[in-house]
Amino acid sequence: MIPESFIQDLLARVDIVDVVGKYVQLRKGGANLLGLCPFHNEKSPSFTVSPTKQFYHCFGCGAHGTAISFLIEHTGASFPEAVRSLAGSVGLVVPEEQRTAFQQKQVKQKQTETMLHQQVLEKAHGFYLSQLKSSPQAIAYLKQRGLSGQTAKRFGLGWSGTNRQGLKAVFANYEAPILLESGLVIESEDGRRYDRFRERIMFPIFNAKGKLIGFGGRIIGKGEPKYLNSPETPVFSKGQELYGLWENRQGIRAEGFVLVVEGYMDVVGLSEQGMHNAVATLGTATTPQHIQKLIRASDRIVFSFDGDNAGKKAAWRALQTCLPLLRDDVSIRFLFLPAEHDPDSYIREFGADVFREKVQESMALSSFMLQTLAERHPLNEAEGRAACLHEARPLMVQIPESGIKTQIGHDFARLVSLTSEELLKDLALYQAEVAARTSLVIQPQAAVHNPVMPSGSVLPSFDPFVFDGFHTDDAVPFEDFSLAQPKKAKPFASNAKNNSGKQVTPLAKRLLRLLAMHPALVDQIADQQLEVLSHSPHLGLVREFISLAISSGARHMGALLQAADEGSDLHAFLSSISVEIMDMEELPHPVDEWNDALQRIEIEALRNEQAKLVREGLNSELARQRYKALNKRILLLGRVVKR
Repeated sequence: MIPESFIQDLLARVDIVDVVGKYVQLRKGGANLLGLCPFHNEKSPSFTVSPTKQFYHCFGCGAHGTAISFLIEHTGASFPEAVRSLAGSVGLVVPEEQRTAFQQKQVKQKQTETMLHQQVLEKAHGFYLSQLKSSPQAIAYLKQRGLSGQTAKRFGLGWSGTNRQGLKAVFANYEAPILLESGLVIESEDGRRYDRFRERIMFPIFNAKGKLIGFGGRIIGKGEPKYLNSPETPVFSKGQELYGLWENRQGIRAEGFVLVVEGYMDVVGLSEQGMHNAVATLGTATTPQHIQKLIRASDRIVFSFDGDNAGKKAAWRALQTCLPLLRDDVSIRFLFLPAEHDPDSYIREFGADVFREKVQESMALSSFMLQTLAERHPLNEAEGRAACLHEARPLMVQIPESGIKTQIGHDFARLVSLTSEELLKDLALYQAEVAARTSLVIQPQAAVHNPVMPSGSVLPSFDPFVFDGFHTDDAVPFEDFSLAQPKKAKPFASNAKNNSGKQVTPLAKRLLRLLAMHPALVDQIADQQLEVLSHSPHLGLVREFISLAISSGARHMGALLQAADEGSDLHAFLSSISVEIMDMEELPHPVDEWNDALQRIEIEALRNEQAKLVREGLNSELARQRYKALNKRILLLGRVVKR
């Protein structure tokens, strides 16, 4: 295992311009360099390399990353190979991180297990390929579905044969436990074994690294189920994988979007007709893990479903899965085909160009959501609008704080004859009720002592129950406070996972942009400010960013992207924001910007606590005193912020 500290040291020494420049002709374009993208065909340059932030981005196909990821994507090198190549170019020797004997044993066992699974799967795949060549029945079926030999070869299609124990021909020890563990065979109650897949066209399933991890089988005669997948194994989980994502990775970039369909044959059939950008879930409903992989593959996602009731129900389930992962920089749309067609049959009848035109007519997620809600309720009467609002509340609150949430809120408010402010208040009260029912209402937060002022001086210590000089005339009116119920804050920890929450507030985005532009800010964050961050419920990503920068030593955007765990919320956010800051110039006073933002966060936290006290009625003297103390602190901080 290569130590993270070495990777960061390597990225600090290597210049991405030199690495990319060996493969792409670059020219000056302002602060960055431009060239023709090596990942898709283009005539005018949209591939940009930032020497200051040490990452690349193509505005045409969306490819982006660091010097390491460039070598992996462009040359096909593995991660260790890319690191060793870069290290050799700057005269470094790659060290291996020392593990305990127990850790080494665990890693070796895992590697051995994975290798064994992949070996038996590849051996079985070879058998299925040979069976297809000698099966007129299977070949005739593929031809009838309009597939050529070239497409069958591209996707590695095979034939399971009809023999109940066909795999005995390639596995001398048919009783080996690995055959059962890998899902290739099934054992009956009486102990007899037989092949899981029989009389089926075989579709090999590859992971993101192009490794064979399982199979899908489509029966060509009568029988159920029509499609059969490998079971869950140490290398395969159908809720995590997308069929066709590996084979169509380049096509997704070329088309500019990823098309999500329902079946293997749709993916293969679309590719036969020239659309190499489709993927399919493996017989399961769309999962959050699927959405995360789709977002990493493209910032434009189009779900294609049949136009019948079953298709619309599947689309609605997919929409609900998407809501917590919506982002302003990702477009998610829904394409409904005529009831008599699936994507495969539609493109065969009308052709790829007509299908692409149909995609252009696809419905935005927001439109599909609002239209579906409107169809379910009579909006010409108060009761219908109230019922519509009741159904929409749990959907709306799942959407992260973002521009798309604001826009959907405006449109939905008009739909149910509310103002945007009335809807926001209603949703805030709903969240508070849900939090109360599930015992997630946080305890009043202790005020944070001594926040750092922009000038570097420290505010006086704050005792929430001392009121010298306080005047009730200074009180901030109750109605000025946000009624949003904060979520329970997670502790500030370097190993915090998935605590970005589902909300990235405008203030959080401001902090993240500051840190992304000026990663060295993490070296100047005071303990008091860390305390403020630890108590704020919507700053999970900010805490993760700081932890990542401190633990890894990364001090530019490229290094941060490399250090973040791929698939994590932080990696996804860094990927999206990297484009935004590509051409931004550094701020003259980033520390002042940071301190100002932190003071605003503390004010927001104090106001949230006040709002909670108001909701509870201020029935005790202790609560009223606490409210006044909080108000005094807000006024003090407000005066500092205005300076």
